Amino acid sequence: DQWTTRAADHFRALFDTDCEVFFAFNGTAANSLALSSLCQSYHSVICGDIAHIETDECGAPEFFSNGSKLLVARTEQGRLTPAAIREIALKRKDIHYPKPRVVSLTQATEVGTVYQPEQLRAISDTCKELGLHLHMDGARFANATAFLNCSPGEAAGPVDALSFGCVKNGGMSAEAILFFDESLA
Repeated sequence: DQWTTRAADHFRALFDTDCEVFFAFNGTAANSLALSSLCQSYHSVICGDIAHIETDECGAPEFFSNGSKLLVARTEQGRLTPAAIREIALKRKDIHYPKPRVVSLTQATEVGTVYQPEQLRAISDTCKELGLHLHMDGARFANATAFLNCSPGEAAGPVDALSFGCVKNGGMSAEAILFFDESLA
């Protein structure tokens, strides 16, 4: 409809890029549906030890992805590091282990820290090297953008998909899922 198209076009303008935009009821749905598009049931998602998808979404990411496992990595002040991602991704390669497919990070983190653009580039480079997709849980994305004093595109960095938080910023029952890599949508 015209309203959905207008809203999606506003996101494209805000991020100054073409992307696929979908709307979901809340953050749990946005994260879960985004991750389910990036994984198959035999895959896994690397996330931080305090990530919202691990601690507060009641198994929804696993449910919507038909059983993709969350693999928890240590964080430094709530942030994933390339070393922690590499440690989990390379831990095992046998057929009995859920194959890592996605890294999910939160911008801003659950403890209020923010990924600087150079940190996002380093994580993205690690993901590319390991053949992993990069998802950003953006529940507090607007706060991170304001803190970084940069454009939304710079705050998102080189992620494949972003769950854009609207509810925590006054939106009513609406979150947006943005696929910057449109082939993954």
